[in-house]
Amino acid sequence: CKMESNITCTPPMKATSEGVFQGNNPLDYALPLGGVLLGPSALGRNTNYLNTIFPTKSLPVLDTLANLGLLFFLFLVGLELDLNSLRRTGKKALTIAMAGICLPFILGICVSFVLRATISKGVNPGPFIVFMGVAMSITAFPVLARILAELKLLTTDVGKMAMSAAAVNDLAAWILLALAVALSGSGRSPFMALWVFICGSAFIMLCSFVIPPIFKWMSRRCPEGEPVDEVYVCATLGVVLAAGFVTDTIGIHALFGAFVVGVLIPKEGPFAGALVDKVEDLVSGLFLPLYFVSSGLKTNVASIKGVESWCLLSLVICAACFGKIAGTVGVSLWCKVPFSEALTLGLLMNTKGLVELIVLNIGKDRGVLNDQTFAILVLMALVTTFITTPSVIAVYKPAKKTTKSEYKNRTVYRKGFATSQFRVFITFHGIRNLPTMINLIEASRGTGKKETLTVHAMHLMELTERSSAILMVHKARRNGHPFWKKDPNAGSDQIVVAFEAFKQLSKVSIRPTTAISAVSSMHQDICEEAEAKKATMIILQFHKHMRLDGHLETTRAEYRHVNRKVLEHAPCSVSILVDRGFGGNSHVSASNVDSLVTVLFFGGHDDHEALAYGARMAEHPGINLVVVRILLDYNVTNSSSVSVEIDKPPNDDDVIAEFKEKLLKKSTAKYVERVVKNAFEAIEVIHDYTRCNLVIIGRMPESELVALMRKRTEFPEMGPIGNLLISPDFHMTASVLVVQQYHQQLSMHSLASLKEEASTDQGEYESN
Repeated sequence: CKMESNITCTPPMKATSEGVFQGNNPLDYALPLGGVLLGPSALGRNTNYLNTIFPTKSLPVLDTLANLGLLFFLFLVGLELDLNSLRRTGKKALTIAMAGICLPFILGICVSFVLRATISKGVNPGPFIVFMGVAMSITAFPVLARILAELKLLTTDVGKMAMSAAAVNDLAAWILLALAVALSGSGRSPFMALWVFICGSAFIMLCSFVIPPIFKWMSRRCPEGEPVDEVYVCATLGVVLAAGFVTDTIGIHALFGAFVVGVLIPKEGPFAGALVDKVEDLVSGLFLPLYFVSSGLKTNVASIKGVESWCLLSLVICAACFGKIAGTVGVSLWCKVPFSEALTLGLLMNTKGLVELIVLNIGKDRGVLNDQTFAILVLMALVTTFITTPSVIAVYKPAKKTTKSEYKNRTVYRKGFATSQFRVFITFHGIRNLPTMINLIEASRGTGKKETLTVHAMHLMELTERSSAILMVHKARRNGHPFWKKDPNAGSDQIVVAFEAFKQLSKVSIRPTTAISAVSSMHQDICEEAEAKKATMIILQFHKHMRLDGHLETTRAEYRHVNRKVLEHAPCSVSILVDRGFGGNSHVSASNVDSLVTVLFFGGHDDHEALAYGARMAEHPGINLVVVRILLDYNVTNSSSVSVEIDKPPNDDDVIAEFKEKLLKKSTAKYVERVVKNAFEAIEVIHDYTRCNLVIIGRMPESELVALMRKRTEFPEMGPIGNLLISPDFHMTASVLVVQQYHQQLSMHSLASLKEEASTDQGEYESN
């Protein structure tokens, strides 16, 4: 349209086009444009391409979507801040946080005078000073949580201190930013800023009285382990939008309303976590990339021209780093924190990232920051964040956990099958294998006359790349702690119910613990904790589970990596359980246990350990044990048979003699010897004796007979016999326990099997 002043009005952009066949360009419409924005935005550095993909009339649509996502992101940031935790923050963390704010804020004010005299002439001094102070002093709580998680420092003293200080810093920074926004929008009257501040304070006070009771009521109606009602989620998101509208009307910013709602929502119970699950995927997967694109379009690095501008960039970076690091280190040393930890804290508190971009974008939108100042501060935020991780790695070397004294009982096997303290370290990822694990514990407790069995159960929780800061922090608080609490108000978690029921029905006490880490480093937590608990055996879960048709299906392929690493680095013996329902789908009480356990014995260290574990189970009155020793008939063996590498060949006959003397007096134990001529006969014997409830085998039997068996080893960590028993061609319904005996250094043959990949050879067993 044409106005009287001859100014042409740009028509509003429609959401969708009628299609290219109707003569419409999809890039002239908002919705198709959003899909292009998620593409490789780096191509937009070309001016013609940029004008085509990001025409000027499309920017309001982009900014609207980006700010809508930012609204919900600030809601998530508020959810991450637990006011109860802040109240419990010690004086040390509070002092460090205040030092990390004050010194960089003061330096930011000093830098603001330099910038106003050079590249930011004519800006409103009040808002500019506050914005510069906030930009220098802010610490990005969500980004810091991610860095600490990647460095496995969340549960260390340094990590806890950094998170506590960053939470205080974050809250203070948002309050100061609200003040800066109020000042920037004051207009002509100096009293307008005061009215904005008063109205904002009144809004926060009103929310403080109204929001917590409402959301506590919602949280009580969302029991642990059950899905959260969608009505509550929709109502919460509606409240977030309404709060954003109110604060925008007041004149602060819509983001602050969302932030306040997030802070005031109670963090106890599953409700906060459910909100994160519902909102985070959409925000982090769609809206935040749009916000980064929006920020990138506003950042023109080319505006930093000349020596003066680059010197100012260096000044800003140095002032930001020096203020944060020096302030934090100085006060930390005053609080008697060791220098290495104090320096690490300073480097961690220098993290900025996305939260800094939010502050800068608000400043630019309010006209406080011009293009050149905005570009300098964006580069400062990127540099300070990028240097954090390598700097911390270079500076901080956490002391490794060491046990007070070396322990001896790292294997189940003892000379003469002597009974001694048996510490089992079991791991599980969820509830799928719990019945079998509990029944295995029941079978392992022996006679029950003496409490020689100690069980340490570790619940392994994965810390994924997409975990939000609130979930990471909440999980980290449980790291190393029991996975159940004696809380009458706690929900009826199935894991808790299973173990509590077992404790009531047996004399075995289970000492629970929780570990949170990425799958790539999960084996470290297992090995370190097993050594700290002086475990005799670690029991792992096979990475496949049984389907209804009896076949094995992959649960998580990544768990193979965990199992293989534990086998390689374990401080004690290790076993991998292939669960086919040992004992049924529920816990069987001691008086009702009636299971047949078979030990297949070929010879070697691992078979000795398997035999010793089976002998311990035989002490249970409800366990019937059958030991099958399979020997090769050397009279008919080809002279060109395969040679076997055996590290210090153990005397299998002596071990068998010890077993017979100790356990064959019991009516529930049986020993069988079978001599075979070739691998096919051995397989037939195995098939005959695996009609039972559980088969225990050594991972790497040291026997020429086993070496003769040539079939694909799909899972090298399970050993040759283990691969046979879990093969779909070998029909059996028994669970399988593959055992590896502890050695300070694994044999070359055993170690090589953990390094090799799955073979594609489809050949059958040889019949030598």
